[in-house]
Amino acid sequence: MQDALKAITSYFNDVGAAVVLPILITVLAIVLGQKASRAARSGVLIGIGFIGVGLVIGLLFAQVSPAAQALAQRFDVDLGIVDVGWPSSAAIAFGSTVGALIIPFCLVLNVVLLLVGLTRTFDIDLWNYWHFALSGALVAAVSDNLWLGLATAGVSMVITLALADWSAPLVQKYFQFPDISFPHATAAPYAVFAIPLNWLFDRTPGLRNLHADPLSIQKRFGVFGESMFLGLVIGLVLGLAGYGFDDPRADSISILTLGINVAAIMLLLPRMVAILMEGLIPVSEAAREFLARKFPGKKFYIGLDAALAVGQPAVLATALLLVPITIVLAIALAPVGNQVLPLVDLATIPFIIAIMVPIFRGNIVRSVIGGALVIGGGLFIATAISGTFTQVATDSGFTNEQGASRISSLVDGANPLTGLLTWLGSMGAVGVLVGAVLSIVLAVAISRVVKRRDRAEAAEVEAAAAPQASA
Repeated sequence: MQDALKAITSYFNDVGAAVVLPILITVLAIVLGQKASRAARSGVLIGIGFIGVGLVIGLLFAQVSPAAQALAQRFDVDLGIVDVGWPSSAAIAFGSTVGALIIPFCLVLNVVLLLVGLTRTFDIDLWNYWHFALSGALVAAVSDNLWLGLATAGVSMVITLALADWSAPLVQKYFQFPDISFPHATAAPYAVFAIPLNWLFDRTPGLRNLHADPLSIQKRFGVFGESMFLGLVIGLVLGLAGYGFDDPRADSISILTLGINVAAIMLLLPRMVAILMEGLIPVSEAAREFLARKFPGKKFYIGLDAALAVGQPAVLATALLLVPITIVLAIALAPVGNQVLPLVDLATIPFIIAIMVPIFRGNIVRSVIGGALVIGGGLFIATAISGTFTQVATDSGFTNEQGASRISSLVDGANPLTGLLTWLGSMGAVGVLVGAVLSIVLAVAISRVVKRRDRAEAAEVEAAAAPQASA
């Protein structure tokens, strides 16, 4: 049975998210009660949206990576652990023994958590269950125990769902996604860092009154403050910073080409995300109606991919600015322990900051500072777990095309939740048990916060309706 599941997940990983997710979503939509024709249309649109997002993200990597690598080469620092990126990480996760069981296991766990009231999020983002699988695979490797690894995958999901519930109002208000949350393990954990950082920024002279969101920038600079012009400027700066004036590639054609391509990314990515949304919204509505029928009177969130947020101008502008900053951080932190060379996942920085940006209210300056802090700290986590990461990759049959002796990634290798769970797993059953207890405590605490939030909102609505009733 396990071998059959592993063969299925291996096949799914080979064809990729753009094929797998439409199939899974179509089947899920039909199960939720949607007509087959509408479910199929949603599935195909989701596939097209993922292809579109993938193409633009690929363009981002193809254009920005050479400038970033040139910047690293100019400092002549030896960083021996290569960032192989999220596609390789997903392949490693789904190729593991834990990955073979992850989708049915996490679906059942999610339903149980909904039934007992420990989450409001119904996570239909089935492809991204690989994040939970990767944490589980790492713990299975350090503990030499499949069941501890599977338990860790469950702990990862419980924590991520709790954080998605906690951050849902921010996501819904900022991105205008009603009843949506982001149980995306790449994005959700960073809310824990962004909320206290934003509190600190609100009390820091100079930062507290600095309005640097895209709308404020556009108001100040008019047409030149639009996202595509912002992308053009960022692209030109990236070219000059990466190549420098003494690099033979630093000719006007190369730098201008980078500038116009980044401008194109700023314009095209939101439009690709809109296609993805067109496919996902009917499915999320079907899921919402299904839950309303099965659990009348209860409120739920539909958990979707943070890819829906990456096209937002503040998210994308922040991510582009963080590309050279990430390279500089990797170089600057090398003498004190970092050994990771950021590479493939430079293009996925938007996912890392997707929930941080709403917390910072779209302020690009705050988002860049916050993003730099978490990525800088994450480089040490990615370095620390690289040995286990490489072992799991080898066991999963992953081919290291870069030829590095050790590999890691920014998306999950540098993730604080991955680091915490791997560290606890290294202690064996006791550590995993501690993680399980902490996850339940967190889920209970956040469920209480959510209930208090509901009561406060209900009181506000009642208070607003009272004067009208008396009139």
